[in-house]
Amino acid sequence: MSQPAPLEQVDKSWWKEAVVYQIYPRSFNDSNGDGVGDIPGITEKVDYLDELGVDVVWLCPVYDSPNADNGYDIRDYRAIMDEFGTMADWEELLDALHARDMRLIMDLVVNHTSKEHEWFQRSRQRDGKYEDYYYWRDGSPDEPPNNWESIFGGPAWSYDDDREQWYLHLFDENQPDLNWRNPDVRKDVKEMITWWLEKGIDGFRMDAINFISKPEGLPDGDPDAQLVGHEHYAHGPHIHEYLQEVYDDTLANYDTMTVGEMGGTSIEQTAEYLIEGNSGLDMIFQFNHLAVDDGPNGPWSLDGWGEWNLTDLKEIVTRAQDELAAEFWESLFLGNHDLPRIVSRFGDDEVYHEESAKLIATFLLTLRGTPYIYQGEELGMTNVEFDTLDELDDVMTIGKVKELIEAGEIDSFEEVRDLVNYLSRDHARTPMQWSNDFHAGFTEGEPWFDVNENYRDINVEAALADENSIWRHYQSLITLRHEMDTLVYGEYELLLPDHEQLYAYTRTLGDEEVLVVLNWSDAPTTFDAADIETSEAEILLSNYEESPQNPHQQEFRPYEAVLYRL
Repeated sequence: MSQPAPLEQVDKSWWKEAVVYQIYPRSFNDSNGDGVGDIPGITEKVDYLDELGVDVVWLCPVYDSPNADNGYDIRDYRAIMDEFGTMADWEELLDALHARDMRLIMDLVVNHTSKEHEWFQRSRQRDGKYEDYYYWRDGSPDEPPNNWESIFGGPAWSYDDDREQWYLHLFDENQPDLNWRNPDVRKDVKEMITWWLEKGIDGFRMDAINFISKPEGLPDGDPDAQLVGHEHYAHGPHIHEYLQEVYDDTLANYDTMTVGEMGGTSIEQTAEYLIEGNSGLDMIFQFNHLAVDDGPNGPWSLDGWGEWNLTDLKEIVTRAQDELAAEFWESLFLGNHDLPRIVSRFGDDEVYHEESAKLIATFLLTLRGTPYIYQGEELGMTNVEFDTLDELDDVMTIGKVKELIEAGEIDSFEEVRDLVNYLSRDHARTPMQWSNDFHAGFTEGEPWFDVNENYRDINVEAALADENSIWRHYQSLITLRHEMDTLVYGEYELLLPDHEQLYAYTRTLGDEEVLVVLNWSDAPTTFDAADIETSEAEILLSNYEESPQNPHQQEFRPYEAVLYRL
């Protein structure tokens, strides 16, 4: 291992040192009793976020939308959805965050708009410059222009009777894809970005941003691929050019942070985006570590799903730490609004619920990169149980189930109920659990989506009253990150790569070295790393009482997680 760089040689940035908290507004806090979370409800909880210690709030879309995909189908980029409040409410939230030295990043959704957006309405009428704002193709109403599949299931094309042409939508049929080849599209998008930056926001999370460039001719995809057409519409021919243009003409003029969401992106591709001059992005959400429990045909495999090995996770994460976090920067996340609850997925949400939730927190907040906490993770919120398709709201899950039925691969929802209960996006969208009051204190009305029944035990009120709660563990870890540059900028080195229960690594900066030991299993195991000097180890944080003062040759209990200064 090379000698760690001294702190004065580290390239420091505020967004590298930040801890980000993601809010899904519809499910966070309802201030007016209509059952839907809203912006004033978020403002009511700003002090809660401040006490937790987070530095940045990522706000999922609050723009005007008909809600075909819960706000990711935008009708007006410069207006606030009525259910969520007004622009004045949004400005009050921004001021409340900034007053507490927290920053706000918004969701930038520009691969597609809503069908109800003015641009699409004018485009379907072939109105002037808007005629080619989207991907329109001729063809029989019975035969799509190519074989691309929608990420939400079914063909990626829908026929528009008004224009008598097909339009492309990589997601829901109500989310037509913008034609970024058109310079007028890029001009309008850049003007919108600047408009929000001028309002004082601190950056963007860029939704599905690796899909904005499509190849000439839109050729057919490999019919045997997990997602037909993905090899063409992901990382298209002008993607770096478009992103760098956006950066140069907008973001370069402001002190911002940006993170691009890029599903299906390899480590090599991620690194290409982060090279200076290739996109202007600070970080990328790549999902390789979250494919560790996929079945042989991806997350919607009918068998083999949910099985994973710790050694595989270590290999994937270590590669990202070595090739991304060390040279560029890494976004650290295990959950978001599109993923099941992490303690149900990678922990034990029953016998070792508290221990495994704290272990996962320790892992997330001690790696090199910028950590993202999704609302409710700090409580250890868990998956729910869905018995019928009618209980689901998620357009993606519903679409995938219907696609499997139509393809004859299954006869009914019951055959994939366990799979849906493992990975549905709806798990992350149950309302935030504030108290053991009716509807978990989320609303005084009827919630838009059912509250998880375990809210009586898992809630903010109970967590704040317990000095040893999962919430307190997150708070302590965030405080340590703020106090120790080693946990932010220190080099990462994996220990015991072949150990099937322990995930152990060091973080080193200058003369300071920190050891993280995680027993990621429900059985005791012994730590044995003879080349690490542990005789004078100091425990910084543990999720058990009386953890081993010297970890060497010591037994670690199920899901025990200890952070040492060596």
